[in-house]
Amino acid sequence: QLQLVESGGGLVQPGGSLRLSCAASGATLDYYSIGWFRQAPGKGREGLLCINSSGGSTNYADSVKGRFTVSRDNAKNTVYLQMNSLKPEDTAVYYCAAYYRPFGRCVLPINEYKYWGQGTQVTVSS
Repeated sequence: QLQLVESGGGLVQPGGSLRLSCAASGATLDYYSIGWFRQAPGKGREGLLCINSSGGSTNYADSVKGRFTVSRDNAKNTVYLQMNSLKPEDTAVYYCAAYYRPFGRCVLPINEYKYWGQGTQVTVSS
């Protein structure tokens, strides 16, 4: 059973950067597409971006294009979310999630994702 654990969240000032990690255990990530999502207080869970199993294809929501970058290191069974130029409206709990897809592009619809981490809080405030 694949298990995911996010880390790297915290408090950052507007304009700052954070890198979140999503570490997997129980299975290799080689065959999984990975997505990053967030949920702000009182709002639904929003899909931000995803990366396919090989790392050769990504998909970004308009809200984070140009500011957030996803990457993966399959040797370390870890996926990363680099967040730059952070804004107060980026404040949310951030989740990584996975679904089995050994080939092809990744997609963002939340219903595709079977395995979820517990989330890590990101707060952007001065």
